[in-house]
Amino acid sequence: MRESGYNPLNLVNPYSEIGRMATFNFQFELIATDHHARAGVFHTPHGDLLTPVFAPVGTQATVKAVTPAQLQEIGVTLVLANTYHLYLRPGADLVAEMGGLHHFMQWNSPILTDSGGFQVFSLASMRKIDEEGVTFKSHIDGSMHRLTPEKAIQIQEQLGADIIMAFDECAPPYDRAYNEQAVDRTHRWAERCLNAQTRLDQALFGIVQGGIFPDLREQSARFISSLGFPGHAIGGLSVGETKEEMLHTLELVNQILPENKPRYLMGVGSPEDLINGIRRGIDIFDCVLPTRLARHQAAMTRQGRLNLMNAIHARDPRPIDENCTCYTCNHFSRAYLRHLIVAKEMLAATLISIHNIATLVSLVQDARRSILEGTFEQFANEFLAQYTLPEKS
Repeated sequence: MRESGYNPLNLVNPYSEIGRMATFNFQFELIATDHHARAGVFHTPHGDLLTPVFAPVGTQATVKAVTPAQLQEIGVTLVLANTYHLYLRPGADLVAEMGGLHHFMQWNSPILTDSGGFQVFSLASMRKIDEEGVTFKSHIDGSMHRLTPEKAIQIQEQLGADIIMAFDECAPPYDRAYNEQAVDRTHRWAERCLNAQTRLDQALFGIVQGGIFPDLREQSARFISSLGFPGHAIGGLSVGETKEEMLHTLELVNQILPENKPRYLMGVGSPEDLINGIRRGIDIFDCVLPTRLARHQAAMTRQGRLNLMNAIHARDPRPIDENCTCYTCNHFSRAYLRHLIVAKEMLAATLISIHNIATLVSLVQDARRSILEGTFEQFANEFLAQYTLPEKS
């Protein structure tokens, strides 16, 4: 018979009194710059993040089709988990009971959680926004829920990530009136999030909003950076605006955000966007793209994308990328991967995901190395010159 309080993994609940009272110095060290590109170190309770850094997305406390051990072998140092999804299923209380996300998903490196705001506005089938928060209907079972800045912080404290996000309102990029209201509300909610935070071992980032409107972005960047957050995120991009508008916004915002704190571009992660973002001073990226493409038979390379379903690969003995050293490229041919796709074998998603994540991780690592060497501009120009953008569908 098991004794009361049986705990087979010897888990420690991070939402205990000890967890709430713990403190950590979230220091960001800027090591080198090359024009606006930055190489730094961000210290977290679960290890140092060497920036710039790319984080694959583990929406449901798992990066789809890839194990934590495989992520570690690839060289991943940061994973993102989704507050909205984990709040709905299995519930933040359960995750806290299991020792927090690090124990629950068996990932001992840094974790970042978003606040759930973007998913509330993009996934919920019905929502009502007011000054206090958002009432929404779950996309899973239709149940009604209420999310406020205070509740978003409480959930993220139960989840126990190293980096957490303020609750914000993400407006359509071209709606001026909506963005004016959303920016003001995001600012008020940011202050409430700071006041609600009780765990001092989590770095709470404020989020800059404002659509594609330069004056709103400037206003938001100045206000959010005045609140004393240990890091700053740039939200509301890659949601329908042009690449030129996104890059212009990054240039504007990063001229205002303080240099001594990390800058996180939310939800952006194509190879060209990584390089262009680093070029404009971004330190942290996350995106679902590498695993989503893998589940749709697409492989990422530094030259462009490959559709492995194409018949041309049926007898191709080469790996996806002959210059890649990932597990997939070291062991398997394009022909084998296409066979797995045609046979609808689950292994296809795993092997292509491993390669796609490794491609982005190594690209960012090489970018960091070039910043340290003072050759980033040359590196970026050479990469962008040989990279073929995917065709628009």
